[in-house]
Amino acid sequence: MTTNIIVLLNALIETSKDGEREFMKAAKEVRHSSVNDALLESAELCSRDARELHNLVLELGGRPKSDGSVAGMLHRGWLGLKSAVGGLTDHAILADCEKEEDAAEKRFHDALEQDLPADVNAVVERLYLGLAQDHDRIRALRDQYAPVKA
Repeated sequence: MTTNIIVLLNALIETSKDGEREFMKAAKEVRHSSVNDALLESAELCSRDARELHNLVLELGGRPKSDGSVAGMLHRGWLGLKSAVGGLTDHAILADCEKEEDAAEKRFHDALEQDLPADVNAVVERLYLGLAQDHDRIRALRDQYAPVKA
């Protein structure tokens, strides 16, 4: 049972690390300083989540993941390529970040569907709620920078 929980928590660490790197990459690509600041704040949130999950894995006697996923790395490369070729707008970058937040939110939600010990469930639920709030903030920012329709 503990091994399955450690595997699950390590997957959430990967998700958090991917989010951190995604937001850092996106922050470098945007034009508006307010968007940059928001993305850096989201990156810090992901970093804190990863550290907390890391510590939880250690408490359970496991070996925590220290990196994100290969899929996350490929996605960041794709974002960089799209940005270099097409000069992505802040709205497009935020929309991409929101999609990644959707996927992360689903992973945390799915984790909460598992039979977790109460203390682990409490941590995952708190992180999930923080992620959901950040997702809403990114969506609102994306809407703010939507292209004006003529």
